[in-house]
Amino acid sequence: MKQSLQKRLTITLSLVCMLSLSATFASAQKKRLKDAERHANAAARVFDQIMAVKERGIPKELLDRAEAIAVFPGVVKAAFIIGGSGGQGVISRRVRGGWSAPAFFNLGGGSLGLQIGAQKTDYVLLIMNEEGLKGLMEDKFEMGGEVSVAAGPIGRTASATTNATLDAGILSYSRSRGAFVGAALKGGVINPDNNLNEAVYEGKKASEVLATVKEMSEMPAGVQLFPVTLSRYSKR
Repeated sequence: MKQSLQKRLTITLSLVCMLSLSATFASAQKKRLKDAERHANAAARVFDQIMAVKERGIPKELLDRAEAIAVFPGVVKAAFIIGGSGGQGVISRRVRGGWSAPAFFNLGGGSLGLQIGAQKTDYVLLIMNEEGLKGLMEDKFEMGGEVSVAAGPIGRTASATTNATLDAGILSYSRSRGAFVGAALKGGVINPDNNLNEAVYEGKKASEVLATVKEMSEMPAGVQLFPVTLSRYSKR
């Protein structure tokens, strides 16, 4: 009788532990999905705001040539002689009839130079060719390394025929909200946030998301706004 009672208690405790772990996992998963939704929606909002300024937006001819688009909202950059930056964002790859699910990435980097101040900056990167796209599939992608980076022209009538534009693997745009003084070296490192990607896309890393998750029905509803927003401005 005593052994039977102990056995029942052991089973009950095991069930309680399993339920507790399940609840903890579900709570963590819900939080990760909320994080993903926040990043995707912030990126969509930034892109909309930039494109809404007609005389200062990204030329449509460049959007239509881009193989992928990255948006990093509110990257924090702070410096006093030695500077650094960091932020999170999303990247979607062009697919037939629209854009892939957004994969989640981190943007970081350091800079040296005479500088002082702090700011938040929104970055938009157009990945213009397969070489640039291939770089994003790596675990660590250093901008300006093997793939050239150029400042993108702005304005609806801006010429897109300069050598810098034609040869660059990535065209970069930024929008600052705050004071920052100095001339820091350009550069940055893009890393996939695979903890978030795997939580949102059932174990898929960033490279797998960009390669395979193409249909809206395959994406969590909370992250669909970003590819939908891109499709409003460029779709082929």
